[in-house]
Amino acid sequence: MKRLFHLPLLASLLLLSLLGASCKKDHGSMNMDSPYMKIMMDMMTQMDAQPKTQDPDHDFAAQMVLHHDAAIKMAQEELRSGTNQEMKTTAQSIITKQQAEITQFNSFLSGHQAQQPAVPAFNQAQKTNMDKMMQASEARNLRNQADYDFAQLMVDHHQAAIDNSQALLQYGRNTTTRTMAQAIIDDQRQEIAALQDWLARNR
Repeated sequence: MKRLFHLPLLASLLLLSLLGASCKKDHGSMNMDSPYMKIMMDMMTQMDAQPKTQDPDHDFAAQMVLHHDAAIKMAQEELRSGTNQEMKTTAQSIITKQQAEITQFNSFLSGHQAQQPAVPAFNQAQKTNMDKMMQASEARNLRNQADYDFAQLMVDHHQAAIDNSQALLQYGRNTTTRTMAQAIIDDQRQEIAALQDWLARNR
């Protein structure tokens, strides 16, 4: 009789467990359906496929071209889909600044040959940083609201750029890329603070 008495309780617990798993799956699916997340996933695919020279300066510049290109695409999506003027202004600023930085990186790459000795530790650090970015983004509670989701995911995207730039400062050997890395750190820290402030005001 005691076993029969506990059957409804066990059934209820099982149902709650299944519902919880379903909610987690739905939450993850919603994030994957986000146009911003799709841009970030495409970026990850391109960055993973890009040949690595194991010269930190060369690989940093090449990878940041792809990273910046994704930020520009996310910002362009915000301009198309967003309704908040503050976020649209932020998006346009990101496009302007990062297009200019892509030009600088491409200029550097056009005149730079990969240098020895190889530093595989930089590529490992960069991969770790990018995986951390995707984990943070996948854990976000996206709302399917263009402005809010853009702000959330751009925080993660910017943080990855900062982390990669710090790795370059640790391993890089070229003055040009080191100067650009420090500029990215300074600028994107300020943008993260502004994005987080906006998110706090628009919960």
